[in-house]
Amino acid sequence: MAKAVVVTGASTGIGRGICEVLVAKGFKVFGTVRKAADGDRLEAELGRSFAPLLMDVTDPAAVARAAETVRAALGRSTLAGLVNNAGISVTGPLLHLTMEQYRQQLEVNLIAPLLVTQAFADLLGKDRTREGGPGRIVNISSVGGKMGVPFLGAYVAAKHGLEGMSEVLRRELLLYGIDVIVIGPGSVVSAIWDKAEAEDATRYDHTDYGASLKRFTTYMVREGRKGLPPQVIGRTVYEALTARKPKVRYAVVPERFKNWTMPRLLPKRVLDRLMAKQIDLLSS
Repeated sequence: MAKAVVVTGASTGIGRGICEVLVAKGFKVFGTVRKAADGDRLEAELGRSFAPLLMDVTDPAAVARAAETVRAALGRSTLAGLVNNAGISVTGPLLHLTMEQYRQQLEVNLIAPLLVTQAFADLLGKDRTREGGPGRIVNISSVGGKMGVPFLGAYVAAKHGLEGMSEVLRRELLLYGIDVIVIGPGSVVSAIWDKAEAEDATRYDHTDYGASLKRFTTYMVREGRKGLPPQVIGRTVYEALTARKPKVRYAVVPERFKNWTMPRLLPKRVLDRLMAKQIDLLSS
């Protein structure tokens, strides 16, 4: 078998782009989907080098079954890579999010990557009896993993947590030679922006944030549709998996100076006011 990689959240968007690139580069890709129909579609689109894994990343039993499927396919070989990509985005002002919304965001974007990592760790090289060198873990974070964005508080909290967890894992897994690399995309063109535009946010209309949230959504959808193709993230994942000395973190951001360099150079109080002014969050 060609070198094998597991990619979570493969059905659309960034996950789909990652799978496409890795298959083209000669990897055997196991991509997780929640619907059998999505798996069938991806098999037809990507060919025999793609194998779907029916798995909800928050379901420990499903994750364990998927790991056993990959174990059986690998024989005694190691898994070359695990890409923790699956995620959701919960939008809304933190003061008005329900705890159920907040927990769901953390469950999918922060707890699930550790659950999946633990399940596949033996295949990546924790089991030293396996043949081949240790694999690598690539965790898909976001610009929001380093920067706070109004109305994405739950998402930002989860991605900040993922960044911290990744740094600790990278150091702890030195024991097994398993590297951990973070990729932090900016806006990527996908169907997520159609969903964001269609999302019903009227439950916040009665709050002081209603008008600002609508401005924020309009801005994010407009910028998102000008984002990077998902295959750009796929090519960065390929580099992270194959480079002799990969970076510990890759920032893959459109209009990099405006959206990444400048916000990280500005004093935080200045950035606070610039963000707030853009969506009318300043107190009168």
